[in-house]
Amino acid sequence: MIDATALSEKPVLTGPRVRLAPLSIRHAAAFHTACQDPETRRLTGTHHDFTLAELQTWCAGSADRADRLDLAVEDRETGEFLGELALSQIDPPNAHGTFRIALVPDATDRGIGSEATRLLLGYAFDRVGLHRVQLEVYDYNPRARRAYEKCGFEVEGRLREALFWDGTWHDVLVMAALRSRRAGGGAGDAGTGTDTDLGLDTMRP
Repeated sequence: MIDATALSEKPVLTGPRVRLAPLSIRHAAAFHTACQDPETRRLTGTHHDFTLAELQTWCAGSADRADRLDLAVEDRETGEFLGELALSQIDPPNAHGTFRIALVPDATDRGIGSEATRLLLGYAFDRVGLHRVQLEVYDYNPRARRAYEKCGFEVEGRLREALFWDGTWHDVLVMAALRSRRAGGGAGDAGTGTDTDLGLDTMRP
């Protein structure tokens, strides 16, 4: 049985280097800048051109969405915006949810995404009470796949030619982490390692 109130609480989750804070309008400008980066768009498979106004509206309404959790990834010391992540599409009867993360270009290859993902997974399993958390990653991003696997995700299937990008069809890998298969130390252990960072998952506000 999940605790749905945990989605409306909008927590602040703190790790050794990052802080996950409720997404708000103060993050909109940096969020918009990240959305314009070509490599960010490729790794997230983002075809839509998000405007600043769209993202301001989205960020401003984040606190009122009781059925999902949208958090900004911030530098713990400086408060700098490093990206954002979400836990959404919650299925209470089956204790299932969907996860995504997107980092700004300067935050990759530093272990930031892995730390943020472990923090969010810990909250999803221990506070929300989810049993399963799912994500999607594109076949041209093996680095992200390896990083997700280090966070406890396993490949479960493949959506064949589900993304059309730059004139080519690509497969989408479906991965999931189960609370019952958490490694020693738990998914909530943010750690301080510098393993290859997570790539960017599908950006769908």
